Amino acid sequence: MSIRPIDVARTDGGPQWVEAVATPSGVEVWWDEPRPHEGGRRCVVRRLPDGSRVDALPSGWNARNRVVEYGGRSWRPLPAGGLVFTNWADQRLYRLDGADPVALTPEGPSRYGDLCLPPGRDEVWAVREIDDVRDLVAVPLDGGPVRVIAKAHHFLMNPRISPDGRHVAWIGWEHPNMPWDGTELCVATLDEDGVAGAYEVVAGGPSESVTQSEWRDDTSLYAVTDHTGWWNVHLVRLDGSPARNLTPMELEFGTAAWKPGLTCFAVAEDGRLVVVYGTADHRRLGVLDPGSGELREIGGAATHWSPTVSVAGGKAVAVGATPYTPLEVTLVGLADGAHEVVSAHKPLPDRALLPTPEAMTIEGVHTHLYPPNEAQGPGPYVIFVHGGPTGNLPIMLDLEIAYFTSRGIGVAVVNYGGSTGYGRAYRERLRHQWGVVDVHDCARVARGLVELGRADAAKLAIRGGSAGGWTTVAALVHSDVFAGGVAHFAITDPESWAAETHDFESRYLDGLVGPLPETRQRYTERSPLLNAFRASGPCLMLHGLEDAIVDVGQAERFTAELDKHGKEWALLTFPGEQHGWRREETIVAVLEAELAFYGLIFDMETPGVPPLTLKGRA
Repeated sequence: MSIRPIDVARTDGGPQWVEAVATPSGVEVWWDEPRPHEGGRRCVVRRLPDGSRVDALPSGWNARNRVVEYGGRSWRPLPAGGLVFTNWADQRLYRLDGADPVALTPEGPSRYGDLCLPPGRDEVWAVREIDDVRDLVAVPLDGGPVRVIAKAHHFLMNPRISPDGRHVAWIGWEHPNMPWDGTELCVATLDEDGVAGAYEVVAGGPSESVTQSEWRDDTSLYAVTDHTGWWNVHLVRLDGSPARNLTPMELEFGTAAWKPGLTCFAVAEDGRLVVVYGTADHRRLGVLDPGSGELREIGGAATHWSPTVSVAGGKAVAVGATPYTPLEVTLVGLADGAHEVVSAHKPLPDRALLPTPEAMTIEGVHTHLYPPNEAQGPGPYVIFVHGGPTGNLPIMLDLEIAYFTSRGIGVAVVNYGGSTGYGRAYRERLRHQWGVVDVHDCARVARGLVELGRADAAKLAIRGGSAGGWTTVAALVHSDVFAGGVAHFAITDPESWAAETHDFESRYLDGLVGPLPETRQRYTERSPLLNAFRASGPCLMLHGLEDAIVDVGQAERFTAELDKHGKEWALLTFPGEQHGWRREETIVAVLEAELAFYGLIFDMETPGVPPLTLKGRA
């Protein structure tokens, strides 16, 4: 018995943004969730105090946006029970408090994200992106003219108004930094028209990353910043006095800001903070008393909490998962710690089919091991490589992993040097070493599994998506460890990718490889495209045809080079898909193709999936 691909598709992804709203009858909970069976749209769901759930977004509407291509916070509930959201099809802002959504912004090239509803103002604040220019703007909820609040940095996020309405705070940064490298927390006075004056930097800098801030009162903010080497919560006063670290510990209370609007803490009515914190091995949910420093865990059995949290009416709402349950929207009482899952339960396979993960360190590399079902001696293993590369894969139920372990293929998730969740020093192991440290760490783990008697040295593969796809193809051409690799929407040539990708990541490689043209030799030496002739085994490439982050040409050029040098390969492309898989039929097709590929390179039976043909195979 094994897990079916349709089981994976129907539990794929999880809630992304949450909000708790106090009402006279209790706490309402709002969230958005993926709908693979509805073309991959994201639907906003509202759970009423009586326990009933309703779709707050009508069929055909998709609460997503393309700010920095990855998308920012895409909706907020209105005080009277309506909704303001961004729609994927046209990137416009809409208000919904009747039968049909009403557009608040005109047609055009503008994108809006990181939505915020400032108290006392009948408008929504957002980051507006037009081409490569971003501003903080206010959009009247009655559909009036858009007002620019602040023009400041090349990139902005986290707009927040002070309780007295006199100041605005935001986080900004400039090229070549990414938000986990260095950002500035800025505060400016608002004039009577709601426009920001000259701003002051109150925290952060070129080598200090502020990831979130919320006002404590009219003269101070709470901010997550990493000047100690860990993302800790600080109290930042506007009088210029030194910031005070409220969580002086080697744990992360923040995360990489890939999407503007992520939140790892929320301020409760009584002044306490609800915080998401920990390491990539265990992300906890807790309550922090900023006065005493007491930190009380309320996360229960969950091993991972996502970077989205809200609090109202003495309850927190967050998204948690365990190794045996998927990401679920959970309401948690601050006083008693009682948990209530409020999102719909997803049908899950028999627990006997789910692997029990092990957190381990192999030669200094953080690894999560998911052993195959009914393992008897060394067997096939696949190294799973996360994207980013500034990211991580946590310990939680992942049916994509379980799909393979239920068929006798072990999975090792490698949080290689450069991953988040282990402090800044571990994150910066990858500085100027992308294509070296990540490849070496994956190879180290694979060899370590062989030495431990867990894996068969002849049956090792590697797979990943985006930057994880890069590490996959780089490992194929720069090591002899892997019998093959599966690369989802992969970067295969860093110099051409830097020239053709979107603005947000266009200078990312300055820190990962080095600035151009001074370090071009590194790009040449590490490029999988230019070293395709060295591939240690076949490669399966999978790519969406609407991908604006990694163009499909990266896959096409790499497979052409493999073909030129007599290597084995296959390339499957998917219309209507962007950077990642969202449609049910695509998820099924991708999983079946990947399993068929492992069947070919591991010489194992893969019943029930369509055969895969490798070009170049005799």
